[in-house]
Amino acid sequence: MKEFNGYIREPFYYETDQMGVIHHSNYIRWLEEARVALLDHLGFSYKKIETCGIVIPVLEVTCQYKKMIHYAEVVRILPKVEHYNGIKLDFSYKIYGANDEILRATGSSNHCFLLAKNHRLVKLNQVIPELGHLFQECVE
Repeated sequence: MKEFNGYIREPFYYETDQMGVIHHSNYIRWLEEARVALLDHLGFSYKKIETCGIVIPVLEVTCQYKKMIHYAEVVRILPKVEHYNGIKLDFSYKIYGANDEILRATGSSNHCFLLAKNHRLVKLNQVIPELGHLFQECVE
């Protein structure tokens, strides 16, 4: 599997507060954007996964703010699959300044797999074994 070098994100002005600092609520969106980019990199977009009848809800999300990000400071977000057991999937995230590589924030998100038609918990390998295998490879 080709290495994922991270998701590059340039903040928009509307994401800042009055001091020109990125508002804390936007970090959670950025984690999701990075997660979606990682899935695209793996060849399984959210659209493709949903077409297979699976949804992946967020069970929990955290973010620890280390250093402020200001408007026009480009960041690189590195999502990583930390845990996968077929039913649950956990990611960790690190947000760095793209130019200075200073750690700006860390985070995590926990997910499960549900059948879209009835929202029942499902083992991913029973529906999309290829994706389950990719997640397993990411953890190892």
